[in-house]
Amino acid sequence: MKKTEARRPKSKTRAPKPRKLSHVNRAGEATMVDVGLKVPTVRFAKAAGRIRMTSAALRAIQANAIKKGDVLGVARVAGIQAAKRTAELIPLCHPLQITDVQVALTIDTKLTGVLVEASVRTTAQTGVEMEALIAASVALLTVYDMTKSIDKGMVIERVRLLEKTGGKSGDWRAR
Repeated sequence: MKKTEARRPKSKTRAPKPRKLSHVNRAGEATMVDVGLKVPTVRFAKAAGRIRMTSAALRAIQANAIKKGDVLGVARVAGIQAAKRTAELIPLCHPLQITDVQVALTIDTKLTGVLVEASVRTTAQTGVEMEALIAASVALLTVYDMTKSIDKGMVIERVRLLEKTGGKSGDWRAR
């Protein structure tokens, strides 16, 4: 009798149980999470991203020489507005009473681009991570829209959650 393969010793530890997705029901269908019985807590989230562009496009933004107007000012307002409309854009998000939205855009000459940081705060039964991510994304898309006549090859990248606080899952920070 030939041995065709070596037997592995049985592991005494079990594989971790896969985490259940919160927005999928038992039938595997997408569904909105019922947060009605959760206790409202102070929630905060911060997201960031960036857009790289040609030096000509960046100089035009710095000189406020874009025909459509003040790129950074309009992008800031667009990000704030977008955060307030997140539930209209992301199908399973709850509409939230946001108490604060801050969007900061900074020119980065080393990057040859613009950095954005968006933070959102509320007291609610669910978090504001999506609102912060939407604010950062739409602010960057607005920079693109207003500057595309100079540079259609701009690259939006590294949009990500930096931190969140509050709620049952606790605080989290990106590494």
